[in-house]
Amino acid sequence: MQYYYATDSGKVRSHNEDSVIIVENENKEYLMVVADGMGGHRAGEIASNIAVSQLSKSFQEKETLGSKEEAINWLKDVVSEANMLIYKYTQAYPESLGMGTTIIVCVLTKDYLLFGNIGDSSGFVIKNKKLHKITTDHTLVNLLVKSGEITEEAAKEHPRKNVLMKALGATTSVEMDIFDVEIDVDGILLCSDGLTNLLDIEAINRVLNEDLTCEEKVKKLIIKSNNRGGTDNISIAYLVKDGD
Repeated sequence: MQYYYATDSGKVRSHNEDSVIIVENENKEYLMVVADGMGGHRAGEIASNIAVSQLSKSFQEKETLGSKEEAINWLKDVVSEANMLIYKYTQAYPESLGMGTTIIVCVLTKDYLLFGNIGDSSGFVIKNKKLHKITTDHTLVNLLVKSGEITEEAAKEHPRKNVLMKALGATTSVEMDIFDVEIDVDGILLCSDGLTNLLDIEAINRVLNEDLTCEEKVKKLIIKSNNRGGTDNISIAYLVKDGD
């Protein structure tokens, strides 16, 4: 596997509230995480860092994730632990009340591929040179689209398109969406909405199909997002199979 991850504050925000990581263990199992924090007093970056650190630490402490069922249980447990850590932080530091984070997680082993999602950061697979979105955004406008109240086109320009219906750390418990995906993919892309709000899937896809290294593709996507205004922090975790 080849992989690269990066985060950028963008052109508008004064600081970066995102956190991102890719970790590989001795068994060639991979953990990918992107978290997009929110909250005042720089609390968003604390929330996203807690989430990413908790998952990374727990993953590195395990020799293997085991079976698919064991991996799903681990994902649910470790995300619940991260959620409680963030919630307890807000109780200890009242000025951080209201902080939280989205989280998109991917686990890849030789036997299975799993995605987990809370919020509006996105998880994609690349297959036959095409990007396919796996996750579902937990946003108000997505609920309105599903109920038929607005169209997908209207959702893109909706004034409340960034209102989240679910986030890590907002309450004492949270349920993560788990996606069991066919393992026969060419690559995986996780990103915060700082990328997807400025570049559509076709634009992202074009960059991923260029004859560039993983690092060059990720950096080019960040540059293109900043050229479009860079209105938010931009975080990307990208992994491809050797030769792709």
